[in-house]
Amino acid sequence: MAAVDECLAPARWRSVSLTHVEYPADDLTGQLLAYLSLIPVFILVGFVTLIVFKRELHTITFFGGLLLNEGVNWVLKNIIQETRPCEGAHATVTTEYGMPSSHAQFIWFFFLYSFLFLYLRMHQTNNARCLELLWRHILSISLLTVALFVSYSRVYLLYHSWRQVTYGGVAGSIMAVVWFIFTQEVLTPLFPKIAAWPISEFFLIRDTSLIPNILWFEYTVTRAEARNRQRKLGTKLQ
Repeated sequence: MAAVDECLAPARWRSVSLTHVEYPADDLTGQLLAYLSLIPVFILVGFVTLIVFKRELHTITFFGGLLLNEGVNWVLKNIIQETRPCEGAHATVTTEYGMPSSHAQFIWFFFLYSFLFLYLRMHQTNNARCLELLWRHILSISLLTVALFVSYSRVYLLYHSWRQVTYGGVAGSIMAVVWFIFTQEVLTPLFPKIAAWPISEFFLIRDTSLIPNILWFEYTVTRAEARNRQRKLGTKLQ
């Protein structure tokens, strides 16, 4: 239990503003958009989870592109130094600068890179059937909808102007195209060599870039291994 003197001591408290999103009281739309604006955080958590459990090189490079994109946004904000609209409307923000919008730059990078991967990269390794093409279309439309809503939320909640969101989206899209080309033309040919490094073998880092449907591959391999082990176990018990 804290001492009484510590409780009475004056202190200047600050919140962790990374996930501190404010919305107008009694505004259901604003509340929904506030939760939607947290999607970039959920995406980052999802990437870290995938990297820890899958340890796949392309996932790592995709995540690296997102981090690089965030670094470019930080540099642009500190060069341009344009304040947010309705300055002082929000007590806690990560930075006082709003040009370009980091949320818009992040989500449009994520959308466009995913779009390019689905329609260009997967096209090179898979002769897609109608059902798989439909799945790609649905996923792309869903990601586009999310990108639009996240961008709109930043304007509705008065964190950014339309101009700041637009430039953020353009910057993120350009970064996505550049990083996609760099990944496919420079990094992907190096993946087999990187996966063979001793440190990659130690951390179980793998290259699955030539496998068109990793979910189906893992499913069939796991099922075959389970049946093989079950057969061996049954033989020992006899």
